[in-house]
Amino acid sequence: MTRPPIRIPRNAALAALLVAALFAAILLAMHRPPICPCGTIKLWHGNVNSSENSQHLADWYSFSHVIHGFLFYAAAHFLLRGRARGWALPFAVTIEGCWELLENSPIIINRYREATMALGYSGNSIVNSLSDIAWMSVGFWLASRLPASATIVLALGFELFTLAMIRDNLTLNVLMLAWPIDAIKVWQGA
Repeated sequence: MTRPPIRIPRNAALAALLVAALFAAILLAMHRPPICPCGTIKLWHGNVNSSENSQHLADWYSFSHVIHGFLFYAAAHFLLRGRARGWALPFAVTIEGCWELLENSPIIINRYREATMALGYSGNSIVNSLSDIAWMSVGFWLASRLPASATIVLALGFELFTLAMIRDNLTLNVLMLAWPIDAIKVWQGA
């Protein structure tokens, strides 16, 4: 028996927005810059080796956040039962928000600088962190509408596309944070 897609009730969608606002307040309390220190907000910033990376509404890593949404949807689809399924999006926003807090902590910022190609990484602006949560939500929504096979193909396509374009993707990002490999770091920096 196949399970029906997850549908998010209006009050759960509102809860997801409130959770995102809470994470914005926490990031502000962590002294993260609200917008890019350059003073602008761009729809797209495509230069990975720039101080403006992870500062605007979208960048190459937005594809990874969409994939997060795919993964969170899949987890919710298989793990949650009954009424809890309707609250899957606020749960996903909470997990993504916790990642944004961790990603902007000194331990992860320094880890990115040491173990990955992000030598000058200084963390995200709050606008970028909220956009990352929004991109995850887009992925969650897409996964709720697309067949599982299409979602998997799209995720693989995003991984291969970003690998070809910037020599990085979600898989390499996780690998390099957890278990850095010098040969990959050198290849990424070439």
